[in-house]
Amino acid sequence: MLRLLATSSSRRLNTSVRSISWRTFSSSVLDEPRESMPFDVLIVGGGPAGLAASIRIKQLCAEKDMDLSVCVVEKGSEIGAHVLSGNVFDPRAMNELFPDMTGSDNHWTKVFQEEQGSHATPVSEDKFMILSETGSVSIPNFLLPSQLHNDGNYVISLGQVCRWMATRAEELGVEIYAGFAASEVVLNDAKNGVRGIATRDVGIGKDGEPKETFERGVELHARQTLFAEGARGSCSEDIISHFNLRDGVAPQTYGLGIKEVWEIPEEKFQSGFVQHTLGYPLQSSPMSKTYGGTFLYHQEPNLVLAGIVVGLDYDNPYLNPYKEFQRWKTHPDIRTHFEGGTCISYGARVLNEGGYHAIPRLTFPGGALLGCSAGFLNAVKIKGSHTAIKSGIVAAEVVFDSLADLTPVAETGELDTSEELKEVTGYGDGMKKSWVNDELYQVRNCHAAFAKWGTLGGLVYTGIAAHVTKGREPWTLSHDGGRDADATQPADKFQPITYPAPDGIITFDLLTNLQRSGTYHEDDQPAHLRIKPEFADVPKSISMQKYAAPEIRFCPAGVYEYVDEEKPDKDGTIQKKLVINAQNCVHCKCCSIKMPHEYINWTVPEGGGGPQYQVM
Repeated sequence: MLRLLATSSSRRLNTSVRSISWRTFSSSVLDEPRESMPFDVLIVGGGPAGLAASIRIKQLCAEKDMDLSVCVVEKGSEIGAHVLSGNVFDPRAMNELFPDMTGSDNHWTKVFQEEQGSHATPVSEDKFMILSETGSVSIPNFLLPSQLHNDGNYVISLGQVCRWMATRAEELGVEIYAGFAASEVVLNDAKNGVRGIATRDVGIGKDGEPKETFERGVELHARQTLFAEGARGSCSEDIISHFNLRDGVAPQTYGLGIKEVWEIPEEKFQSGFVQHTLGYPLQSSPMSKTYGGTFLYHQEPNLVLAGIVVGLDYDNPYLNPYKEFQRWKTHPDIRTHFEGGTCISYGARVLNEGGYHAIPRLTFPGGALLGCSAGFLNAVKIKGSHTAIKSGIVAAEVVFDSLADLTPVAETGELDTSEELKEVTGYGDGMKKSWVNDELYQVRNCHAAFAKWGTLGGLVYTGIAAHVTKGREPWTLSHDGGRDADATQPADKFQPITYPAPDGIITFDLLTNLQRSGTYHEDDQPAHLRIKPEFADVPKSISMQKYAAPEIRFCPAGVYEYVDEEKPDKDGTIQKKLVINAQNCVHCKCCSIKMPHEYINWTVPEGGGGPQYQVM
């Protein structure tokens, strides 16, 4: 692995400083010090926030005639492979990042299409509907919150946009290492600052022993390490816990997004059509407290991007988000968009829904949280890419200023590990002064309104906040539900839900759709989904017995199943045991959030594993 990293870098390789590891193996070779590589700035995650930060730092380097070394490490096999989003794209932050690419002749959308072969399709029609089981009612746009209006936005593939941004970053001199998973946070000796990260060892068998292909991971050290892993990133969560960054803020809540991409006949295609719905199938009455809705977008040349977002604070353990999505596609006003078409891609990812009240402290000595690692998604607007990019820009400018008086690593090839780790608190201040803060503050109470008063109450409150108070209400509606895992109620309070069988044309069984995600993991490696030792008895004694095993329904990749034990108990009873099919995992992170007692520890597998999204 070190040789692979070193081929494109002249930086000197050093032996390891102190690292904090959450994994141990029996072989002594796994305890040997790692070699390391130094950078001025290290960015963990090749999504919109991380790439924007890398680009902005290098833009400032060019303006100020300075050569800071910037590295982006990404666990996906390539940039974009793990990126999934709706996506109706608000271009505000992208225009700020590329101010010289906003003219009609060289607009970034035009350059993006020419270079990436993917379209940024201008929104042409904006529709919002409330569905019943057989009918629908459209809400006039003038009654909708302004943040739901999509004039000037584009229907895009965010994965393709990230690939294009990566090309821009590399042209500026950013070093991008895809296929290398950040598995551990490297702390300084005092454990009060972040030195960087360590990439995952590869070539370890299921038995925990090194194979012939074993390669020790590498430590990547930096003066500033920016975590941009997306929602529920594993390193980001460790950082938040270690530095108590959530102290004094509301717990983060999440939604699970499930998405398909279809190719449809030309006569059915409506370029730039955007539709969102509430009601059927998630909400059966105006007072339903199941938070979520659906989206359907038409992207050039002939694609339909469709999906569902289900708030993970739902209470019914029998609810199956994947099957709710399949059922939605059969609605008479929806299925017409898919008839005659072909589903070409499938995937899933969690997203932040806590909003303004759940944003943690953003900085710590040696680094910061960016994008959805921090939680900047606007759930009312149903967008987070623009806020992620803006957070990357703001962080980059503050980080650059903090390093301006230091000798760049690129000049010395070394990083003094005794150098003080700065906390760039100006980043948090900058975000509070930005339009991101204004946007999130305006809708800060809307999610809680849905949780307290159901769909109708939430819609009414959101309308008042959008048209009357515009965020100036002098009160705060707190989200009292705590963790999403704790929102699940015992199964004996509900009846099992019967879902229609898939027809193989409009609706599909889960494993058939999973093939469309391109998911692959090396089979002979330790499972990256691990039951926390202190909760070893939860699957059998609590999840199955009390909650009817909700993990077999909420996982959008069929990772979890209960099978019969090989031998019966002494009384002849055959018990069930949990089987974890980690090779199916699409890295959505849902299991780390919704499991009873949060009994799963989501860790990274070998780099390059997971989904291989192309048009998500």
